[in-house]
Amino acid sequence: QVQLVESGGGLVQAGGSVRLSCVASGLTFSNLAMGWFRQAPGKEREFVAAITRSGRFIRYLDSVKGRFTISRDNFKNTVYLQMNSLKPEDAAVYYCATDRRTYATDISIDIRDYLHWGQGTQVTVSS
Repeated sequence: QVQLVESGGGLVQAGGSVRLSCVASGLTFSNLAMGWFRQAPGKEREFVAAITRSGRFIRYLDSVKGRFTISRDNFKNTVYLQMNSLKPEDAAVYYCATDRRTYATDISIDIRDYLHWGQGTQVTVSS
């Protein structure tokens, strides 16, 4: 069975950094693009970043460009989200997800294109 497990969240001061990890099992990780989404209280879940199978193509939410970096290690079945210069508005539960389109060569920001989800990890940013 497919399992995605996020870790690395926590409380951080504004301007600080956090690195999230998501370990996948029960699937062929290297065949799938991966995404990070976030959901703040009272808001819809939104796309944050995604990376294709090989890491060749990456896309970010405009508000995190230059601050967040997505990467992956296909040998470790892990996708990362390095978050720098954090702002209070970045506070949310962060989720990783697998693109449902096997062998996809482009990036989707549509939440409907993501099939398997982790349980989420909370990131709290104090001002």
